Amino acid sequence: MSQSINLEPINALDHTAFVGAFSSVFEHFPRAAEGAWSERPFASPTALHDAMMDVVRKMDEQGQREFLNLHPLLSGANIRAGTMTADSNAEQKSAGLDAMSPADETTLDALNAAYLERHGFPFIICVRHYTREGIFSALERRIGRNTQEELDEALAQIAAITRARLNARLRSLN
Repeated sequence: MSQSINLEPINALDHTAFVGAFSSVFEHFPRAAEGAWSERPFASPTALHDAMMDVVRKMDEQGQREFLNLHPLLSGANIRAGTMTADSNAEQKSAGLDAMSPADETTLDALNAAYLERHGFPFIICVRHYTREGIFSALERRIGRNTQEELDEALAQIAAITRARLNARLRSLN
């Protein structure tokens, strides 16, 4: 990926243009782009992504929890209602969450509620890396884990999600 992306134009963007181009990479969190801008020039797409992730990683636990709570629940109803960002909508559709049976939707809603109650933030997974069945299995398994493990896992999943989103943005800008 890094060999095919020319970062010179990205590195030359002023603050407003840079934030405008990358503010939606992180769900409802333009602060990642705002914080990364001062780290220019970026030698690679990985360096750009790392700078954005560092904004999240450097937050205290309460800030990270607030950040995680900006993310939508996995939900067929949310897809149909159009209440999510375009990226989240496309990602959840890619896993078939828009085509679940009523029984699966009820199960997913119950699992989401149990996870949220236990950990205090929504279940986050890079749905493009899983089948619908794999998502259900991971959710069932991760409900029982301790919350610190889940906080770490959620941030790792965010890194996978945002890496793919950033790569798509960079391809569209080149």
